[in-house]
Amino acid sequence: MNIRKGKAEDMKAVLNLIQELATFENEPDAVQITVEDLVRDGFGTNPLFQVFVAEVETDTTETKEIVGIALYYYRFSTWKGKTIHLEDLVVKEKMRGTGLGYALYSEILKQGKKDNVRRVEWNVLDWNTPAIEFYKKSGAKILDGWLVVQMDEEGINHFVDSKLKI
Repeated sequence: MNIRKGKAEDMKAVLNLIQELATFENEPDAVQITVEDLVRDGFGTNPLFQVFVAEVETDTTETKEIVGIALYYYRFSTWKGKTIHLEDLVVKEKMRGTGLGYALYSEILKQGKKDNVRRVEWNVLDWNTPAIEFYKKSGAKILDGWLVVQMDEEGINHFVDSKLKI
């Protein structure tokens, strides 16, 4: 297993893993981004994200297959300063339980230490018990009292177009 920074040419494999995650999270039709979006937004003039990829040699050839990713970006906290947001940590189903997820998770935390961030944060679905237990064992805190708030594209358009008064 090798973990390295992702490159533009890895984005097809990254998108496949994002799609696998969406299926795991019971949202198989939710992914709207394309390989072109990932290349533009991750490797353009002002990259919006970075990604670590985990690759293994395939059994049948000497080529390497990307079997896991940890996609992250930097945020700013008014209380803490620079932070890392781990958007997704994905391991192909056939590779789960091999230590690959731990290796990617460790790489993100090492990056946080290297960058002197004061916090690394991420979201986890409340039904994903194995992930929750893993995070707790690692020393992460699962915050009570905080809810994730989002507004999708349809909601944004409705709000802006209607000049909604609250």
